[in-house]
Amino acid sequence: MASPNTAPPPPAGLPRIVAASLIGTTIEWYDFFLYGSAAALVFNKLFFPGSDPLVGTLLSFLTYAVGFAARPLGALVFGHYGDRLGRKKLLVLSLVMMGGATFAIGLLPTHATVGAAAPVLLTVLRLVQGFALGGEWGGAVLLVSEHGDARRRGFWASWPQTGAPAGQLLATGVLSLLTAVLSDHAFGTWGWRIPFLLSGVLVLVGLWMRLSVDESPVFKEALARAESRRQDAVAEKLPLVSVLRHHWRDVLVAMGARMAENISYYVITAFILVYATTSAGVSKQTALNAVLIGSAVHFAVIPAWGALSDRVGRRPVYLLGAAGVGLWMFPFFSLVDTGSFGYLVLAVTVGLVLHGAMYAPQAAFFAEMFATRMRYSGASIGAQFASVAAGAPAPLIATALLDDYGSSTPIALYVIAAAVLTLVAVGVARETRHRDLARVEAEDGESAGAGTAAQARTA
Repeated sequence: MASPNTAPPPPAGLPRIVAASLIGTTIEWYDFFLYGSAAALVFNKLFFPGSDPLVGTLLSFLTYAVGFAARPLGALVFGHYGDRLGRKKLLVLSLVMMGGATFAIGLLPTHATVGAAAPVLLTVLRLVQGFALGGEWGGAVLLVSEHGDARRRGFWASWPQTGAPAGQLLATGVLSLLTAVLSDHAFGTWGWRIPFLLSGVLVLVGLWMRLSVDESPVFKEALARAESRRQDAVAEKLPLVSVLRHHWRDVLVAMGARMAENISYYVITAFILVYATTSAGVSKQTALNAVLIGSAVHFAVIPAWGALSDRVGRRPVYLLGAAGVGLWMFPFFSLVDTGSFGYLVLAVTVGLVLHGAMYAPQAAFFAEMFATRMRYSGASIGAQFASVAAGAPAPLIATALLDDYGSSTPIALYVIAAAVLTLVAVGVARETRHRDLARVEAEDGESAGAGTAAQARTA
């Protein structure tokens, strides 16, 4: 078994690195989720007028899905340069791109002003958002994973994961506040722009935090070894080529593991805003408040699930979350159908707690699958390519199923099928909890990665 030899940083160093990763992921997810909430609430009227309300929502969610389509490209580009140049530089770039695109959405003219150009511009900016987010996740979790020690890697690496519920909490909270203090007319006319414009201020805070941290020592050591090999005229393979050659099984495992996690999350947090307001007769404000409370609990439980994965392993915690989400779907919709705020909060909160059991160990689990000089590429590719088939169409498919069948049953079965796929993928994976990220045991160096992968599987 590989012994956890990685030396931890000074006591004050790791919390600062965790904070820098967390603030960045929070801002990026705030930007991304803000779009999803706005797509469910106002974009159908502002950018796709003249359509049936549900059709307009479908078109709005289609532009939402476009952002996911750009994430694999972002994963490839950011992964390649992140493995070559370092995690920190690419994380700064992703934050600037995401924040700039979100700020620009807040300045966009609507269909009433510029006609068909409005949804086109909206789609372009959504593509930029998706491209940036495709490179954000891998770099943020690796920066923390590679600084920390193996004994508590699941706990520390889970903190950047809390950026998702924190961003959801922030986006939903701002929207909830605005819908509470503004009339529907004021919010639909100009109020919806405020949360997008706020992104500019948040990005400045995130940049200040990220520029203050150093590159991970694990990457520095790997980069020094690569430079030494180049001086010895040993060619280093492209990270993408090495990943697809030596870690293709790990990439497939990561993609399968993302199915239930991604699909369930967007059904619970994005589609619920449509379902609760159209089928359950719940007000827009009530639905937003339920997601707000659920996201707060989600934020709190993720580090706890991450710590548990350090004790019992990544796989058991992940499998518990996947099975739990699948079993919860029918009770979830039954509770929402009551129209009761308390039951709605219960449905969303339990769903997000179970989701957290998958999301928390995911960062360490994926990071531990790949060698250092291909880790950014491998983790990003596995995570973001799955998002095209999982998170991207989830609200769209759920809305279409609701339109066709007028029932939540097909939607519940859709999430259950994703849970089964994730159970299979994680079930055939090997436990990675004790892997030392600094070890390099490949026969021809870390660019190959085959020996390292084989040693990890043996462990």
